[in-house]
Amino acid sequence: MEAANRLDAKELERMANKIRMHVIEMTSAAGSGHPGGSLSSAELFAALYFNILRHNPKDPEWEGRDKFVLSKGHVAPGLYAALAESGYFPTEELLTLRKLGSRLQGHPVRGKLPGIEMSTGSLGQGLSMACGLALAAKMDGKDTRIYCLVGDGELQSGQNWEALMLAAHYKLNNLTVLVDRNRLQIMGKTEETLSIDPLQAKLKAFGLNVMSIDGHNVKKIIKACKKAGTSASPAAIVLNTIKGKGVSFMENNADFHGRACKPDEKEKAVMEIQEALK
Repeated sequence: MEAANRLDAKELERMANKIRMHVIEMTSAAGSGHPGGSLSSAELFAALYFNILRHNPKDPEWEGRDKFVLSKGHVAPGLYAALAESGYFPTEELLTLRKLGSRLQGHPVRGKLPGIEMSTGSLGQGLSMACGLALAAKMDGKDTRIYCLVGDGELQSGQNWEALMLAAHYKLNNLTVLVDRNRLQIMGKTEETLSIDPLQAKLKAFGLNVMSIDGHNVKKIIKACKKAGTSASPAAIVLNTIKGKGVSFMENNADFHGRACKPDEKEKAVMEIQEALK
């Protein structure tokens, strides 16, 4: 995507809410899915696909593209919405989410849909894949940047930390780890299920350049990603977010980690997002 096509902060905020609208409509049509984490990552998806990433929807396999790995694959609805709005496939197809024969599976599948770099969904594995992509780019002498979104609950999986050790060892400064720090997982509060704090100190101890920002501020997301691009070591950006952001009754509500809105809930959610879009 050329710089001329990049959206400014105000446009990105609007795009984030368009992504939220798609997430509610998609998961409601499917009667299943994971809206909570998709909503908390909406600003990140908007900033990545409409400002930060070098990518070309008309040529998804373009050699010069940056690559994004959605390790927390259950929030595929948010990614699918961003890809569709970018032009990878028609937005009308979003309503086929989780339907039999659909290209939009419950978790991303490489080869099913353009723009998907890796098949993910088994939590804890995506970061290892991202490290492989980053190491391969280094070996090939490419300036490709790799971005990987992980959940804070997902960081309870040990394989993530093995991947971080590898990233630091091989000085993969073309890798940016993005942590959706919404502090909720399917079982409730992340810190009550299995604490990952002090998260920033742990990431620093594993050799990463660590930043912590408001994950709903598109300007700060862009600034942090630019700073990560100048780092001599792998970077980690902790995005402090609200699960279910943008819909009042879904915010900080673990029940919506893996549950779609009921018809009356959907109506209320759509009204709230429409108000934000105004």
